[in-house]
Amino acid sequence: MTDSVLNGTDDVLRAVEATLFAAEEPLSAEQLALHLGFGEKASTVLPALAELQRHYAGRGVQLIERGGRWHFQTAPDLAHLLRREKEDLRRLSRAATEVLAIVAYHEPVSRAEIEAIRGVQTAKGTLDVLMEAGWVRVAGRREVPGRPVIYATTPVFLDHFGLTSLRELPGIDELRAAGLLDPVDEDMIESVLGGGKPGASDKAQPEDD
Repeated sequence: MTDSVLNGTDDVLRAVEATLFAAEEPLSAEQLALHLGFGEKASTVLPALAELQRHYAGRGVQLIERGGRWHFQTAPDLAHLLRREKEDLRRLSRAATEVLAIVAYHEPVSRAEIEAIRGVQTAKGTLDVLMEAGWVRVAGRREVPGRPVIYATTPVFLDHFGLTSLRELPGIDELRAAGLLDPVDEDMIESVLGGGKPGASDKAQPEDD
């Protein structure tokens, strides 16, 4: 990238706005700065991002930051006007839903730790479904004997569920108060949110999807 030819605050503001509109995916402040010729100095674009966020507040589109990445999206109260009916390619199984919850609340987490919390073996296909959806990623390996692969959520997961960060994940009391918790599932949810004792459970039973 050549040196930036942007001089004034208005130039930077307009350039950041145009870049985000044209981007195919959310961008971090560092990526924006690099694209605009400022190296990776996030401080050069943060004021523009804050100003744009204020400018678009309450409008038909809004500037949203999730997981440290910025993008424009339709205002939530207008989303129904633009939604197109489409068939879901794959509905998450109960097993996939449980695994996704465990990864979100305990990341980074290994497959063995997931199985210890759930109390059943986790089929490889279950994690594959979540990775194909773009919600779970391989986050490296645990530095223990065998160096097992560990998993974490992605910015796509945050975006899909409207979260700025994992700190916004609800607790069990919030889920229950919102009427989103099936009494049949409470034991499983308690295990997920409580953390269980990875590696300390009895031998996992085969998974029943």
